Amino acid sequence: MLATTTEMPSGFQPLAKELDVVQELLCDKRSLNTRTAYEKDLRDFFRYVAGVVPNPAIVQSFLLLSRFEAIALVLRYKASLVDKGLKEATVNRRLAAIRALVNHARKLGLLEWSLADIKSEKVKPYRDTTGIAPASFKGMLIANTTDTLKGKRDYALLRLLWDNALRRGEVALTDLKDLDLEGRKLWIIGKGRGSQKESVSLSNSTVKALQEWLLARKELNINQPLFIALDRASYGHRLTGTAIYKIVQAAGAKAGISKNISPHRIRHSGITAALEATSGDVRRVQKLSRHANLNTLMIYDDNRLNHQAEITDLLADLV
Repeated sequence: MLATTTEMPSGFQPLAKELDVVQELLCDKRSLNTRTAYEKDLRDFFRYVAGVVPNPAIVQSFLLLSRFEAIALVLRYKASLVDKGLKEATVNRRLAAIRALVNHARKLGLLEWSLADIKSEKVKPYRDTTGIAPASFKGMLIANTTDTLKGKRDYALLRLLWDNALRRGEVALTDLKDLDLEGRKLWIIGKGRGSQKESVSLSNSTVKALQEWLLARKELNINQPLFIALDRASYGHRLTGTAIYKIVQAAGAKAGISKNISPHRIRHSGITAALEATSGDVRRVQKLSRHANLNTLMIYDDNRLNHQAEITDLLADLV
């Protein structure tokens, strides 16, 4: 573990006291989601190795370790994450934050080693991409009454998530100024796009739902969030990703769906339904899903077709 004293290893020059490498790293990231994730993951790492949240002095102590000492420390941390039963993707994300910190320090000329020898956990992406059937989602819409302000908001949110297969973070970051109802477009900050916004086309059903939500809301300031909290304690604040998750989860339970429904499950469901409706035209559906890698959509399509079950039945019939 790291010592919390100011004594530095021999052979190294102390870093400038005012240099906060963590903050330098975070400021270098354009994506708010990346900054938030890195900050959380680095806080967890330094709590493990030093018992404190990261501060310039303790980060300096870590960066001044030898390559072998640092690798040993990070490997112990990785082992602790695995022992906790964390998913491979979570372990890899936390390791990525530490690597990013070390790489940033290298760019600043503060050290010469890297953590390239620390391997990530193997992850099989998208094990379950099927989600729910369109009929089940339609049941969620029907169960959501629209005679209240909350009902209108939730209905518009659900339509937007399904019709455009959006991620909850993409929805949470939208403002009123990003919406063009006449042109049927919404400008979003897509995953991995930094601060660059891209437009997605909206269905007539989504446009109508958004119009009804905004007419009832009566907000004139275009710099306000597209979706806001309506409870007394936080009325008018931007809906967070967690709040969107809870709204979707409650809508699924209200419709009597046994699966735990999340925004990402709705995204999975919409993409799978689009592949079904287009007879597996992955290139067309890629325009909806906005996956950078077409192979990801192939996983959706393979899961939809379930060739494994087909071959299993063929083998069973042979004996």
